[in-house]
Amino acid sequence: MNIACKFSRSARIFPGLLSGILLMALMLSAPAFGATDRDRIRAFLDVTGFDVALDSIALSAGDAPQVLGLQAEAFGSQWQRLSGEVFDTGVMRDLALDILQQTLTDELLNHAAGFYATDLGQRLVIVENQSHLEEDENAKLEQGQQIIADLVAQGAPRLELLTRMNRAIDASETGLRAVQQIQMRFLLAASAAGVIDLQMDAEELAALLSTQEAELRRALQISALAGAAYTYRSFSDDDLTRYVEALEHPQMRQVYELLNAVQHEITANRFEVLAHRMAEIAPSQEL
Repeated sequence: MNIACKFSRSARIFPGLLSGILLMALMLSAPAFGATDRDRIRAFLDVTGFDVALDSIALSAGDAPQVLGLQAEAFGSQWQRLSGEVFDTGVMRDLALDILQQTLTDELLNHAAGFYATDLGQRLVIVENQSHLEEDENAKLEQGQQIIADLVAQGAPRLELLTRMNRAIDASETGLRAVQQIQMRFLLAASAAGVIDLQMDAEELAALLSTQEAELRRALQISALAGAAYTYRSFSDDDLTRYVEALEHPQMRQVYELLNAVQHEITANRFEVLAHRMAEIAPSQEL
């Protein structure tokens, strides 16, 4: 069973992700906002579109049973209720606000908000929000892959712009490591809850995921490039150039690093909670 690629959709929300260890380091080192700044951070999430990105984490819940070798139907009519409770958008946004109050500096907030408040920034947010919430991921990726194929055939410079965009968002392949960690935490939590009978310990599971790393890396790269091609298909090359240059700015890289760390932690947290809640309605399954 290829666990890694079955769970790669968890990277669909914000393209780059970081480990919980790095998130903790950021929380310890960054100056904290006062409690009165919570509304300001909430406005920041709105102007950047990260609030919708958080909401779309719930779409990945549909893949959870398959990761465990099960089908959603095995959980009966209670599955929708359960997954809805665990992936409640209000809960996820509150978790993000809690973390960002401790980590997001005024300097970084102002830099990112300044770009996304521009005409180009707001147009980008609109299409990104639409893309985040599209439920037919396969159809989106198929269209994106066709766009990429056409760009390759034309030798179009736009392909390099899309590649630079994804490189700026995830220069250190943190997305790959994050997907692996989310898998680990979900599978181990499901095993501890008795939802599955995992026939390996944490070290053995890590080794298995490591053997699938090349395939997962390839899947994530293809998905990211096709997703970008589809999402920004209505933008001119000039607009994309301005966006890529904004993403490559050191402060914007820090913003994405932090927001993706937050998204990763919330995703992993919700899947761990889901694993334990699944024990209420699921038969045990050997994996």
